[in-house]
Amino acid sequence: MSFISPRVLSRLGVLGLNGRNRNYVARYNPRRAFPLVDNKLETKRILEAAGLATPALLFVVRHQFEVRDIGARLEGHASFCIKPAKGSGGKGIMVIERRSGDRFVKASGAELGIEQIKRHVSNALAGLYSLGGQPDAVIVEELIEFDPSFSGLSHEGVPDIRIVVFQGYPVMAMLRLATHASDGKANLHQGAVGVGLDLATGRAIRAVQYTRPIREHPDTGRSLDAISIDDWRNMLLLASRCYEPTGLGYLGADLVLDRSKGAQLLELNARPGLAIQVASGCGLLPRLRAIEARVAEHRESAEERVAFAVEAFAAQPHA
Repeated sequence: MSFISPRVLSRLGVLGLNGRNRNYVARYNPRRAFPLVDNKLETKRILEAAGLATPALLFVVRHQFEVRDIGARLEGHASFCIKPAKGSGGKGIMVIERRSGDRFVKASGAELGIEQIKRHVSNALAGLYSLGGQPDAVIVEELIEFDPSFSGLSHEGVPDIRIVVFQGYPVMAMLRLATHASDGKANLHQGAVGVGLDLATGRAIRAVQYTRPIREHPDTGRSLDAISIDDWRNMLLLASRCYEPTGLGYLGADLVLDRSKGAQLLELNARPGLAIQVASGCGLLPRLRAIEARVAEHRESAEERVAFAVEAFAAQPHA
């Protein structure tokens, strides 16, 4: 990738790490709100209390002595997802898609016994995957059954949508697709594909992997140009409605589309990454400044905020 000078990036409206931290995270996100989103269990409770759709919680493991009972607690659950409450970057997440006899089958097809699952949970409780290595809790929740429209668009992982929300207004969105290189995780730095989405329609604008433009999924060969997200307006509303219960002025909302339940909120991030600008082919700064000017004169509902964003930030047609 060729070098781009800071002056050119500024002219393109690209938000950098220091600018994000100083002008948006520090300014608009009160410190008291960080624990609400750094802990996935607290986030889930906030979302549920606000009546926002999120995968159902099956149970929580808080202590090492509870690990011995996990087999019994998983009885009747053929599929589920295990998450460290304070994990980051997808670390420690284990997805079980089905059972084969007394074995648990991951998305990759690998089979695990109950003792391997217990060991994984025990390690997570000890803080192996948590921020700062602190002792953690482990969440076991219902597995998302991703919508068939995503078939062939992700490798060994559930596609998710990241929407950056500022002062309650959605400002930029991308679809993240797992790859073999990213080990089934939707993490762009690890090799996942980022597909920039038109905020007005949920349609693909462009796609990148390792910041390089691509047209097809590297593992499945599926074309990325014609992607269009169903239930898009509801996704924007869900993301917008995260503003009031959290008090976070600048956040990233991660959502998925379940085949039977529709849009679901997975988690929130108080320090959303900046690679969404690469996937979208434009900078965040002009949109953030437009919202700052708007908020100074208006106080709007989530529906009004989404309506404004859809009109103001629609992708421009190519000449």
